[in-house]
Amino acid sequence: MKKVGCCYHPKLSEELGRRTAEELLRVAARQVGETWAASAWDEETMRRHMAGTDLLITIGGDGTVLRAARAVVPHEALILGVNMGRLGFLTELDAPAALERLPEIIAGAGRVEERAMLHAQIAGSELAARHDALNDIVIGRATLGRTVQVSVRIDGAPMADFRADGVIVATATGSTAYSLSAGGPVLPPESREILLTPIEPHLAPHNSVVLPPTALVEVQLAPSQQATFSVDGEPDIDLAAGETVLVALSPHRARFVRLSPPVQFYERVARRLNWVRGNESAPEDVRSMLGEEAPA
Repeated sequence: MKKVGCCYHPKLSEELGRRTAEELLRVAARQVGETWAASAWDEETMRRHMAGTDLLITIGGDGTVLRAARAVVPHEALILGVNMGRLGFLTELDAPAALERLPEIIAGAGRVEERAMLHAQIAGSELAARHDALNDIVIGRATLGRTVQVSVRIDGAPMADFRADGVIVATATGSTAYSLSAGGPVLPPESREILLTPIEPHLAPHNSVVLPPTALVEVQLAPSQQATFSVDGEPDIDLAAGETVLVALSPHRARFVRLSPPVQFYERVARRLNWVRGNESAPEDVRSMLGEEAPA
């Protein structure tokens, strides 16, 4: 590695994010020729520095990782998540462990976990903005207390007409986010399938549909309807009546540095969702599946 960057959540208490970034970059500077730091909310600065960056360290929670993954596009930087937040589904280490293990990561330790991203745009304009998402694209109601009517097509074929709070189009990463709250399944983290989940459909089943990586999802708003769409939970973008949002798998992938074995994903999901509350309450066969030893 020759270039390492850090992005941090700007609202961490007492400038904790910036100070942690400075400490990590001092460690990195012993091995690489160039380092940089920026607020994860300062997308312009991040994109200016991203070319040639080999490793991007995120300091915050999962929201900071989501911002970093979008900023990396179209580059190939690895992402190392340092958890200063609450859940940390996407992060890998806490701050002390990151300071201790950063030299070996720069030297090539760990494995690369590649996660699919989505690409979305509003149809009908050659100049339409293109949006990349690591978690999901959500098309939803614009007014509290009202449903929105949408038509969904897959590769041009009609699939469903929903009157619902909205529709979620998610990656495997997003399968543990909003889609899960809406009743969707959990996909393996490196799966490239696309997940379609309706949000509280009126007088219709709540079933999710798993689509192949090649699928093109078209979500069209009915005439006279008001709706918005959001990218990874960022501020809503207004949709005009009858507009169509096109969603497909992005050619870009988020590449994470992982020091833990792949099976730890399932352990993390189980603990975060309170399915397993710790080794002491986990049956012996579950501990075995997670690679844990039973207590003596």
